[in-house]
Amino acid sequence: MRILLVEDDKQLNMNLRFRLEKEDFAVDSCLTAEEASYYIRQNIHDLILLDRMIPEGDGLDLLKQLRNQQNPVPVILITAVGGLKDKVEGLNGGADDYLVKPFEFEELLARIYSVIRRLNPSGPDHKLTLGDISYYYEENRLKGTEKECVLSKKEGMLLEVFLRSPNQILSRDLLITKVWGYDSEIEDGNLDNYIHFIRRRLKAVDSRISIRTARGIGYKMISES
Repeated sequence: MRILLVEDDKQLNMNLRFRLEKEDFAVDSCLTAEEASYYIRQNIHDLILLDRMIPEGDGLDLLKQLRNQQNPVPVILITAVGGLKDKVEGLNGGADDYLVKPFEFEELLARIYSVIRRLNPSGPDHKLTLGDISYYYEENRLKGTEKECVLSKKEGMLLEVFLRSPNQILSRDLLITKVWGYDSEIEDGNLDNYIHFIRRRLKAVDSRISIRTARGIGYKMISES
């Protein structure tokens, strides 16, 4: 899962990014509304942690713009403004949750997983399901009908991208950015190698799921069960 962290306090931003990455989340972080707008336009994040009071703008305004554009990405507002009126305004503005500073990291993590569970129809056990497979993303564990295997971190991230967008053609650029990030210098051949790894993993658990190549565009995961 790739998270966008928008927090103008540099130390808090750095600390949260470090701890989220230790939990195996991929994190892009920024400090201003202008930077946040740039990241949001890429439309590659699965969750946004959004500080309400940020330079060059208001987090709530960014949130309202998202919802006016029919962007459904889940958003947790993180702010020092904790009055009832402010919470109601944030939630009515389209936030999925509202966390008041100061907070313990464990509470933030619990709220992240709570939002994930609400949006994931597969249930509360931190898994994504398609056809005859279940992927337990906290454990990087892929389970078929009878067999299972453990994936590497990058394999798991790539599989998760496909499972969150089944039966859709995903461009090579999108896959690379979601898994390796904006600044990566990964070559197309590296992506092809990881697609090969995922196909082998699916075969290892006797799955009928396939990843098909859309020539010149990208890849598409299809359930044939």
